[in-house]
Amino acid sequence: MLPNANSQMLFANFNQDFSCISVGTRKGYSVTNCDPFGRVYTQNDGARGIAEMLFTTSLVALVGAAADQMQSSPRKLQIVNTKRQSMICELLFPSSILAVKLNRKTLVVVLESEIYIYDISNMKLLHVIETTPNPEAICALSPSSDNSYLAYPSPIPSPTSPLTSPANAADKSNAPSSTGVSQTGDVLLFSTRSLAVANVIQAHKAPISFLAINSTGTLLATSSDKGTVIRIWSVPGAEKLYQFRRGTREAKIYSMNFNSMSTLLAVSSAHDTVHIFKLTSQRGAASGSKPPVSPTPSIESREGTGGMEGGYEAYIDGKKKGPSISSSLRRKSLNITKGITSSVGGYLPTTFTELWEPARDFAWLKLPSTGARSIVALSGTMPHVMVLSSEGYFYSYSIDLENGGECSLMKQYKLLNSDEDGSEGA
Repeated sequence: MLPNANSQMLFANFNQDFSCISVGTRKGYSVTNCDPFGRVYTQNDGARGIAEMLFTTSLVALVGAAADQMQSSPRKLQIVNTKRQSMICELLFPSSILAVKLNRKTLVVVLESEIYIYDISNMKLLHVIETTPNPEAICALSPSSDNSYLAYPSPIPSPTSPLTSPANAADKSNAPSSTGVSQTGDVLLFSTRSLAVANVIQAHKAPISFLAINSTGTLLATSSDKGTVIRIWSVPGAEKLYQFRRGTREAKIYSMNFNSMSTLLAVSSAHDTVHIFKLTSQRGAASGSKPPVSPTPSIESREGTGGMEGGYEAYIDGKKKGPSISSSLRRKSLNITKGITSSVGGYLPTTFTELWEPARDFAWLKLPSTGARSIVALSGTMPHVMVLSSEGYFYSYSIDLENGGECSLMKQYKLLNSDEDGSEGA
C-alpha cells in the first residue's frame, strides 16, 4: 500500500505473483499488467483506498476512502467479480479497514486492533484476533493456501504492570501497553488452517516495521524500526536462516518481497534505494542452511496426539507456565500470546543468540525520485526488478542474476492516465 503522494492515487500494490498491479484512485480503481505494461481494467465507481487482487482472477477486494459517504466508506469491504461486473458480498466493520490480504482459501481484514479471518469460498467468518494497536497494519499472509500462515507483531505485557508469575500473566493479559502501541520485536505466526498460534519468533529488539512471507509459506522476512538488518526465518519452525545488512544508517522499510523461487529478497526503504539479497550460498546462512524447497510440515500435521515435540506445548507444560498454545484461541489470541511471550526464549534455537556477520546485498538500485514511498517486487518471468512509486510511476530495472551489482533502469510508465491524475492534455 502506498500513501497519498500523488493527489489522485490512494493505493497501489502488486498481486500475489507480481504479474499485475491494482491501483485505487479518487475516482475508482484499475488493474494493469506488468509485462507487457498496460491497463487491462478500469472502473470509476467512487474513491478506493484499497484494491487488492486475488492472483490473476477476476476477484478484487475493495475498500472505500471517503468517510462521509457510506457507499465509499473506509469501514466497508466489497468483494467484486470484475469479469461479471457483479458484487459478491459486502461487509461493514466497526472501524476503518487498514489492509486486506488474500490467498485462494483465506481473506484477512486488518483493523487497528483486530484481525478478521474469513473462508474466501463462502465468506464465513472463521476467527477474530485481538491485537495491540497496529495503525500501520503490519502483517503478512502466505500466498500459499496449503501452507497458510499469518504473521503479525506479537503483543507484550504492559511495562507498567510487570508480570512476575503465571497467575499475574493471566490476570493482566488484557492490559494495554503504556504507549498504546506494541513495542515488541517479536512476531506471532498464526495458522489460518488450524486457527491456532503456530509459533512466536523473537525477531528483533526494536519494534517490527515490516513482514513478508514467500510464495510457498515456508520463509518469513522481518525488519525492525531501525531498518538496518533484515532477517529470514523458517516457517513455522522459527529457525533463523539468513541475516542481511541493508545499511548502517537507520531507515524506514517500505516493502519486502521474495521472488517466486525464494532465491532473492528485494527491500525498499526511505533512502530511495532498493536492495536485493541472495538467499543461496550466503555466508549468513546458519550452518550452511538453505531455504526449504518444499513446504515445511504444518504444526498440526507434526503434533499428532501427543503435542508438538520440543515445541510450545512441551516447553510450557514442562515449566507449568500457562495453557496449551494449540488450545482454542477464538478471540483470545492476544491473551494467550501475552502470557507466553516473556517465557518463549527458551524454545528458540541457539542460532538466535549467535553474533552473525550480516551478509551485504547482492544487487541494488537508486530510485530517480526523492522522498517517495515505494513497493518493490521481482518478476517471475524476466530478470527484472519492478518498483511502484507513491508519485504514480512504475519502474522496471534489469538485474544481472549471476554477478549482481547495480541494476539498470529500462522502462518507466505512469500508473494513472491523464484524466485520472488531473493533468491536462494527452
